[in-house]
Amino acid sequence: MIPKKMPVKDAHIVKIAVECDNHIAQLINLDQRQPLSGKIQEICSFWNIVEPENYALQFCEGNHLKYVTEKNRNEIKNGSVLRLQYSPSKTANDILETLRAGSSCIKAECLEKLSSLSVDVTFALEFIKEQGLGIIISMIEEPSEKEDKILIYSLKSFVELMEHETVSWEILQNSFVQRNIHIVRNFMSFPKCTESALSNLENIVQNSSKHTLVEQEVTLQDLLMLFKDAKSPVILQNAIALINALFQKADEGRKRQIAHTISGKQYRLALLSNIPTTEMTHQLYVLQTLTLGLLEQRKRMKVSNQDQDAHEKIKELRKIAFDDYSGMSGFGGSSGNCSGSGNVNFAQYYKKLGFKCDMNPSQDFMETPPGILALDCMIYFARSYTQQYTKIVHENSCRGDEHECPFGRTSIELVKLLCDILRIGEPPSDQSVDFQPMFFTHDHPFEEFFCICINTLNRTWKDMRATGEDFQKVFSVVREQITRTLKQRPDNFDDFRGKIAYFTYQMITNLRQQERTSKEECDSTASAIVKLKEKISPDILDLIKQQRLAFLVDGTRFSKYSRGARSKDKFWYARLSPNHKVIHYGECDEKTIPTLEELNNKVSVIDIKQLLEGKECPHMKEMRTRKSAVNLAFSITFENMDHSTVDFVAPDENVFNYWTDGINALLGQEMVSKQKKEDFDTLLSMEIKLRLLDTEGVDISKDPPPIPDDPENYDFCFDN
Repeated sequence: MIPKKMPVKDAHIVKIAVECDNHIAQLINLDQRQPLSGKIQEICSFWNIVEPENYALQFCEGNHLKYVTEKNRNEIKNGSVLRLQYSPSKTANDILETLRAGSSCIKAECLEKLSSLSVDVTFALEFIKEQGLGIIISMIEEPSEKEDKILIYSLKSFVELMEHETVSWEILQNSFVQRNIHIVRNFMSFPKCTESALSNLENIVQNSSKHTLVEQEVTLQDLLMLFKDAKSPVILQNAIALINALFQKADEGRKRQIAHTISGKQYRLALLSNIPTTEMTHQLYVLQTLTLGLLEQRKRMKVSNQDQDAHEKIKELRKIAFDDYSGMSGFGGSSGNCSGSGNVNFAQYYKKLGFKCDMNPSQDFMETPPGILALDCMIYFARSYTQQYTKIVHENSCRGDEHECPFGRTSIELVKLLCDILRIGEPPSDQSVDFQPMFFTHDHPFEEFFCICINTLNRTWKDMRATGEDFQKVFSVVREQITRTLKQRPDNFDDFRGKIAYFTYQMITNLRQQERTSKEECDSTASAIVKLKEKISPDILDLIKQQRLAFLVDGTRFSKYSRGARSKDKFWYARLSPNHKVIHYGECDEKTIPTLEELNNKVSVIDIKQLLEGKECPHMKEMRTRKSAVNLAFSITFENMDHSTVDFVAPDENVFNYWTDGINALLGQEMVSKQKKEDFDTLLSMEIKLRLLDTEGVDISKDPPPIPDDPENYDFCFDN
């Protein structure tokens, strides 16, 4: 029998389903080379729908509905479900007709629909083209002293429409700006409108000449009061974002005024009293960067001959350190007077203070950075921690060897290092969440930071028994001590002081050695080591797999998300059955860990089709903000199930890595997370070390030794 040839699959054709209200779904083949208009006409003809030009296809993805266009049609995959709906143009005109002539109740329903549809750029462009934006603006501007659905959804629709950046913010009139300001300043009357109003004001400040009106009318107290009254994390992060926008637009004097207000204890506590989301953490990082950036002016300023204040501070450093010791041997001339009377050579004191130019110490502050900022920190240390200051100065000035740590020179270099670590003067990063809470817990955060670090530097200098030639080596260690401590996000300066004390010179040396050894072993190219790694790698991968599956069996509490925003106080729990065959999930509260029996929903692992991550997830598509949430999102899809996906947003990166690895392991696929690579490298390195303990000190060559030549004969003789 001649075997039948299998039909060749056409890559341009996808098999999809099309739904429509009051009609049975069609299963069709969509040729991606065929114009969409022609296919829509065929679909309408099958259902006897007239005027096909008024219809369009729409993706079916919950709250992330968007129209299919010639540009995005490549997103249609085999098995996709599309919906036949009125076209963007038809829908936009219908909505506008309702907004012009409908009752208040119908308008509210229409605006709610509009706020969802406006997420799609295709619809938004049609609505704006039909002059719909002007109607929305007019509805927002209508005076009202209480909140209603029309105002709520008008504001939400406006935010979504403007998000596509197709319309200039300059079109707005003062009345619109004033309306949003009124809403923010009267939060208690407009609690559900404030989120959108804050977003609008932030964009106006950043993108419109009307920013001056916002600066004049919105006080910092208005925004900071939201931290006491508002409970929504989105309102709080939008309030901080508006503060940041006002800060960036302000002149130098206004910036210092804002920073001074925020530095008030009540406002600092308000900023830190709310559990920050990732987006809020980013906004707090921006605020931190902007406030610390005010030090840039002092960092770039040299001490001039006419700067009497700076010269008085230098004298005060000498007096605090040596006035009480003026009569002691080694600290003064024959007169024993260091206060300025008599013929006293003050150069000797400035030399003991560790200045390079002891004849004129102001010359040490000519280098920028750190400029006069270094002097500010030194005098703050001397005034606030006089005992520690004098102890450091006298311990080093009285040494009779070459191991003294020069206070002046090291302080100036330390301030330069701190400016570099904190990136003072640089604009905030768009993605960074490097927020340090401790900088919002003190009236003089940078100076306090310096005081702790100068003590650490002095201790490290002694531990290293350093000399002047070791200057850069000491600062290399100090940099690492500071950066490693900052990575632990200390809550306050006492916490920072305790954490940095752990990173002694010996600890840094040990950590460096461990990291260097690990890297050398992992990068080893010796053939014997490579073969050993190949031999033990499967066992290590299996160990990681078992750990991941055990983590899934223990289960995880997830926050519920809607359109990329976390739902307040709503959680659900998911866990894998001990036999690794079923995933159980269901709602839970914030504290309780439910048992398998308490989780009402379950899906079989065998029914899992694939794992989706990030923006591929249905619940994350079309998300405008919260990029961190997108990075932590994953979904599992199923075949032959009532529901198509189960959607997750992990609480942190570690949980995301463990769950995605575990699901891949259940599917028999490779675990690909960053955490898996780190675990694999660590375990492999440890195993290699253990197996090579007996060869310590033996040189393992990159290539195996050569095989010796055959002997002349095999008549071996052994002497007894």
